[in-house]
Amino acid sequence: MALVMLKWGRRMKRCEWANNNDLERSYHDHEWGVAIHDDRSLFEFLILEGVQAGLSWSTILKKREGYRKAFDHFNARKISKYSENDVSVLLNDPTIIRNRLKINATISNAKAFLKLLKEFGSFDHYIWQFVNGKTIHHSWKKIKDIPSHSPESDAMSKDLKKRGFKFVGTTICYAFMQAVGMVNDHVLDCFRYRILLDQDKGRKPLHNLNHSKMHISAN
Repeated sequence: MALVMLKWGRRMKRCEWANNNDLERSYHDHEWGVAIHDDRSLFEFLILEGVQAGLSWSTILKKREGYRKAFDHFNARKISKYSENDVSVLLNDPTIIRNRLKINATISNAKAFLKLLKEFGSFDHYIWQFVNGKTIHHSWKKIKDIPSHSPESDAMSKDLKKRGFKFVGTTICYAFMQAVGMVNDHVLDCFRYRILLDQDKGRKPLHNLNHSKMHISAN
């Protein structure tokens, strides 16, 4: 656990995984675990977490801007219309991970994403129902205590797969939940844990969620 100096001079600690480089530190200090409700941003993180499979998150962070440019800033409608020629162009783009399976999965995920929008009105409304519309704040003391999946990510993965999404295993879904603030997995003595917890106090769930109305598959 590395120390970080806050602007008022107090020395605080940061999660161990975020101390390898400035890019990781910045992402940890300003983005990781912050609740996101913008559909485009949620789609971006779902795609990037899937792309990370077999790779480090640091690698994805370094290529994030390349992905934004290559994939029309994660405009799902545009991506859903990509042709085989577009795929060929992407396979020759050094700013992204040139993996055909992952590129094709991004296109099919864009199509599945658009179907969800028609059914639920927004991806935000759909995805946050897996945590009843409110961040789950854990109380991990050490990085090794943090699980790789949860009952919520299991349910999310199962439902996304049935809806045609690819690269959405439960471990990927849990990493997605961590990234977009559905869970607060900063360790207890990380300075960001308390900040996110305090920001969330007093907030009501964003949606009046009724699983029977949300048409989540029970099988």
